[in-house]
Amino acid sequence: MSEWRIPLSDLDYGDAERDAVLRVLDSRWLSMGSEVEAFEHEFASRIGAKYAIAVANGTAALHLALVALGLNRQDEVIQPAINFVAAANMTLAAGCVPVFGDIVGIAEPTIDPEQIRLRITPRTRAVIVMHYGGYLTRMGEILDICSEHKLALVEDSCHAVGAHYACTAGKANGRMAGRIGDIGCFSFFSNKNLAVGEGGMITTDREDLADSVRKLRSHGMTSLSWDRHRGHAYSYDVTANGYNYRLDEIHAALGRAQLEKLDGNNRRRSDLSLIYRNELDQIAGCRFAFSDYSGDSACHLAVLVAPDATCRNSVVHALRDARIQTSLHYPYIPWFKAFEAFRGEDLPKSVAFSQRAITLPLFPGLTREAVEGICSIIRQALGAEGK
Repeated sequence: MSEWRIPLSDLDYGDAERDAVLRVLDSRWLSMGSEVEAFEHEFASRIGAKYAIAVANGTAALHLALVALGLNRQDEVIQPAINFVAAANMTLAAGCVPVFGDIVGIAEPTIDPEQIRLRITPRTRAVIVMHYGGYLTRMGEILDICSEHKLALVEDSCHAVGAHYACTAGKANGRMAGRIGDIGCFSFFSNKNLAVGEGGMITTDREDLADSVRKLRSHGMTSLSWDRHRGHAYSYDVTANGYNYRLDEIHAALGRAQLEKLDGNNRRRSDLSLIYRNELDQIAGCRFAFSDYSGDSACHLAVLVAPDATCRNSVVHALRDARIQTSLHYPYIPWFKAFEAFRGEDLPKSVAFSQRAITLPLFPGLTREAVEGICSIIRQALGAEGK
């Protein structure tokens, strides 16, 4: 049993997920097959993409996206310094150089378009944006920059499944996360809005990228075990140096069940986020991340930015004493030992955010009373109760 009275995240699992697993077991086919194909079709339809390719996890999606784009060794890839380390790790795995940019601000921790513009060099080939917490980056401006400089645009949409981009005009308006740039990457890890344990998806409207990703995810082979099982092929060629990044049938079946619940669960996350926002933005010196956001978010994370690092620690300890789990999304990537060669000058807004941010519990089964109780503990820890 968990030591936490209120965990950071929790699964919305029930009969639909149980039936999905049993359906696969009854089929007696576990590796990539009909469930994966159905999941890909349903996911592509859900976000309006021409192609969706299921992969083993979100990290594999990021790696395949960079390789499929044909980046060369030592090409530079501009990306945010506030992100999970997977994007930076996969930049290096693809033989490229991560170039980190600062965020817009502590209340909008997505990469600043002007930071991208400032970091473009003759070696820059791509930009990775990350839709932090399910709130979309300023994609209209970034699309213009990438078009002007002929840069590939990769969307790290691991937090943003189901979110739309809303702006007054332009190519990005009304599109869903994962189909705004050249290629989108999703994660279905256990704490995500669409959770299957491990799994990911790549989306694109470009046939060349889709074809490349399909080959690369399965050793560069021209046919799969599922094709041969159905009698559609009896042998294969290897046309690329690929990887084993396939998704299996059980995870795909779980993904299909979770996809059915996505809209309702995202709405529930939005309702809970609004309670957090109304309660926490009243505390002097605090900001609820994206409190001014007017778009359609997936509301993956609920993040409070405390007045300073000392206040942050006080809140974390008070919640821990109450057996309420918190986290930090994310540490400042250039401070990791593995990235010290790419550190350069510290990016002040990203550093401040990483020292002041607190990720609070957020999941569909969380109650309004629990959120209000969490906010009350935060006010007490900051000496703001009753103010």
